[in-house]
Formats: sequence, C-alpha cells, structure tokens
Amino acid sequence: MHTSYGQTNVNTGRLSSNDPNLQNIPIRSEEGRKIRTAFIAEPGHKLISADYSQIELRLLAHVAEIDALREAFKNGEDIHAATASKVFGVPIEGMDPMVRRKAKAINFGIIYGISAFGLANQLGIAQKEAKEFIEAYFEIYPGIRDYMDEAKEFAKKHGFVRTLFGRHIHINGINDKNGMRRSFGERAAINAPIQGGAADIIKRAMIAVPGALVDAGLKTRMLLQVHDELIFEAPEDEAEKAIKTIREVMENAAHLSVPLIADAGIGDSWADAH
Repeated sequence: MHTSYGQTNVNTGRLSSNDPNLQNIPIRSEEGRKIRTAFIAEPGHKLISADYSQIELRLLAHVAEIDALREAFKNGEDIHAATASKVFGVPIEGMDPMVRRKAKAINFGIIYGISAFGLANQLGIAQKEAKEFIEAYFEIYPGIRDYMDEAKEFAKKHGFVRTLFGRHIHINGINDKNGMRRSFGERAAINAPIQGGAADIIKRAMIAVPGALVDAGLKTRMLLQVHDELIFEAPEDEAEKAIKTIREVMENAAHLSVPLIADAGIGDSWADAH
C-alpha cells in the first residue's frame, strides 16, 4: 500500500496524504488502534515510530519568548501539569487528572486561537468559566497574548505570516468584512507560524535522516510521515542503533531556545511501536 503525498495542498506547509490518507488513522480510539495493528513489519524486521514531543508548544515558547514555558521545557516538566498549577493554583503533586486535562485543552487550544465558546464545548463547562480560564492563562503567560496580537496585525498589514525559517504563509480573509471569515483568518495567522514551523522542522529531519542512517552503516528505511511522526522499518538486530541515529537527527533539525525531543518506540506493528 502506497500513499501519495502533497507538498502544497495544506496552507501551513504540512504534507498531505491521499489515496489512501494514512495520516487520518486515529490513535486515541480503539478502532484506530486496531487499524494500526494491520501495518506490520517484514519478517526479521521491526517498525520504529519516532514522534516529536509537543513540538507546537515548544515552538510557541520559542517564538513568543515565554520564559515560564521555556524553563518548564528545559527542566523536563510535565508542561500541562505546570500550566495547571499556575492557572488553577494547585500543587503538581497529587493533581486531579481532570485539572491537568483542562490545562492541556487550554495549552493546545490557545495555539489555534480557541474561544471561550470552543473551550467550554470541549471541556463541557460553562462559557463564563472557560473565559475565566483563558483570562487566567493570559495573566500567567502575557507574552502569548502579545504574540497573538502581533501575528494578527502583521497578517492584516502584509497578507502573510512567516515561519521560524522565513517561509511565507498567505492568510486569506483576515481583512474580510465578514466577521466569521475575518475571525477564521485571525486564527490562521496565530497558528500558521507554529504549525508551519513544525512542518518545516520535520521536513528538515526527513531530508537528513536517510543519509545519517547510511553513514551509520544501517539498512533502516523511512516508510511514512504522519504530521509530527516518522515511521521506519529496521532489521531487528539494528533497531536500537537506528533509534539513536533517528532521534539525534530529529532533535537537531532545528535549534530552539527549548529542547526538541523525539520519543521513539519499536514494535512488530505500527500500533505496538507508537
């Protein structure tokens, strides 16, 4: 089975996959995990899944120069628990998982310009409460609001935003008279430099990894890219060595003010490796 990748179908620069779309197999649902068990390694081989850890939040910390987030990432803290502790004023030790889940929803939602209405729907809480969470978040991380405002103003003036590597991403509708289309453009202006930067980084890794594997005398080959994840097939006896090379390349594909971390796993199937 071979997918077809598109370089220019997604505005942010992410690769798209079609015929069939192998980037759209869910990981969190039972059905999705069952589908992933169907993707298996050849006899005598293993599949390796190497996945960037929270790359968009790391890029946000870097691009928006958020010292508190930078320190949390440098110290290897659970970023969602750290955010929950600051926003809700609770200790990390013995934290209620639901409190961490709320902070996780805010952390990822902020990147996509989430509204109080959207957060309320996602968490099943009142809109007023969701608005208070978002306001508390901006008080803790004021630099994020500054970044969002600057990204929107830049896009309104120039019609595009830039990724970390200077690639232009054009933003449609940000000056539209229609409020809904304008809001969509504003959210795109906030997210595009982050998601686009993540796309740039993994492409840089994809270019560098095959040569690094050859230089290391390995026969491991890259099979698939799924957003922030790369899938490889490795002879069983070199899988551990291959992981070391893959992680080294991925973690040095860009130099940020926070560490880039690639998590990797080995398995007989894609489900086992992730």
